[in-house]
Amino acid sequence: MKFFDEARIEVLAGKGGDGSASFRREKFVPRGGPDGGDGGRGGSIYVVADANLNTLIDYRYTRIFRAKPGENGRGRDQNGRGAEDIILRVPVGTVIRDQESGETLADLSRDGERALLAKGGRGGLGNLNFKSSVNRAPRQFTRGEPGEARNLELELRVLADVGLLGMPNAGKSTLIRAVSSARPKVADYPFTTLQPNLGVVRVDVNRSFVMADIPGLIEGAAEGAGLGHQFLRHLQRTSLLLHLVDMAPFDDSVDPAAEVKAIASELKKYDAGLAKKPRWLVFNKADLLEPDEAKKRAQALVKKLRWKQPWFVVAGINGEGTRELVFAIMEFLESRRASGKPAAAEPDAA
Repeated sequence: MKFFDEARIEVLAGKGGDGSASFRREKFVPRGGPDGGDGGRGGSIYVVADANLNTLIDYRYTRIFRAKPGENGRGRDQNGRGAEDIILRVPVGTVIRDQESGETLADLSRDGERALLAKGGRGGLGNLNFKSSVNRAPRQFTRGEPGEARNLELELRVLADVGLLGMPNAGKSTLIRAVSSARPKVADYPFTTLQPNLGVVRVDVNRSFVMADIPGLIEGAAEGAGLGHQFLRHLQRTSLLLHLVDMAPFDDSVDPAAEVKAIASELKKYDAGLAKKPRWLVFNKADLLEPDEAKKRAQALVKKLRWKQPWFVVAGINGEGTRELVFAIMEFLESRRASGKPAAAEPDAA
């Protein structure tokens, strides 16, 4: 199934039914009085997060959702039937905004979470409600209220504990294949990854975390260059970013330190909160160098960058160094959860 993480839809709640202006008319009852019932409530439109869904493809082609109106009231004190509500199901992690105001209506980060998108109109009052001691035969009644109508933007942000980022061909897909059961496409050319991939990394019994791989970033991504900018939103809920660096580039003119700084700059331009997240350096493709040379090269890069956070040397192709990496990640996430901070359910504060 093709991955869709954005959609625009229109929701139209149902109009409330009109009240009735009716009078009781029966043989031998000359002054029956008013008996007009109320109108029924219009259908509302709700959204529910469903863990069984992983894409917004259902809303890519069906864009208008219209609830039915309530029934009009009738004589003999009969109220109109209320219309059924419409339930829209979306993946967990979906954010819904009003297109016109930009207001966030819902941020569904848990399975089964529910939110109202458009409220149905209230039914009108029948003339029975206007009867009084001085108004024995009221002819007043009210019309049903219109339902709410909104144009909405749906944006899916995948729920992952750890996010991978780096330049194209840094080996992100190879790493996620090495540590999880995810099987993204791997090839020897840039931009192999065209959509986010999720993998569950099982460290031990009842100890696991979710890792997300997004398309590679290039300089200017925050302004729309390349593919990765389209998917940076999927890193906003993560607790930890792994910044993969190709420590053995084929082109000798490539400066890995400059690439690290360029991506850090793109993160800051896109979202200051994203740039403040914990970010570890992972020097990949150590298998292309001698062990001593790989360690020396990594230490030189760390010194050049004045890096203060953790860093690791791995070879995703054969799994070398990945065991130490995943155990360190698991300990970080467990300490974060123990301190009461959300693992991946909510975005960090900017």
